[in-house]
Amino acid sequence: MGRSFLRALGWKVVGEIPDVPKAVFIASPHTSNYDGLFMVATAFAMNVKLSWMGKKSLFTPPALASFFRAVGGISIDRSKSNDTVQQIATAFEERDAMFLAIAPAGTREKRDYWKSGFYQIALRANVPVICGCVDYARKEAGVIGMVELTGDESADMDMIRAIYEGHTGRHPSRMGAIRLHAEDAVAPRAAGDAK
Repeated sequence: MGRSFLRALGWKVVGEIPDVPKAVFIASPHTSNYDGLFMVATAFAMNVKLSWMGKKSLFTPPALASFFRAVGGISIDRSKSNDTVQQIATAFEERDAMFLAIAPAGTREKRDYWKSGFYQIALRANVPVICGCVDYARKEAGVIGMVELTGDESADMDMIRAIYEGHTGRHPSRMGAIRLHAEDAVAPRAAGDAK
């Protein structure tokens, strides 16, 4: 069904799901509401079930909780006293298989940095990052790479940047840098240490 939908629009599925049971599945570029539709169609086409995070209130009453969990939802308590990264890392530990879908840009508008949650979750859960892409210029959607994180943010992000280089969102002007805020925070300290 997913392949038929994409084919009807002149798109093709690229890549393969890596042979790993668990991963953070990032989706980029994210510049349009249509990205989610293409991501779902691609997940169907590649026969992969994606999980996603939702605020705790979405999972009540119980009937809704059952439905949202059935379609991959993971309840997250976003109060300040709770560590979202640890909640998701625990969910990874409790499951035999899970691909957690995250759009690191966090918004369809242009931003200077990606949100670092995807990185922190993958690192703490000790799972790889699968790079998913919806490329409007090529009319391709699927998996374009995978990165095993080392904990060296700049080196890991260099690998992710290389994978996404040349891939285009629906609105190229909304595409921000593939960069974590912490990468720039390290540079001034390093310069100060050299003095």
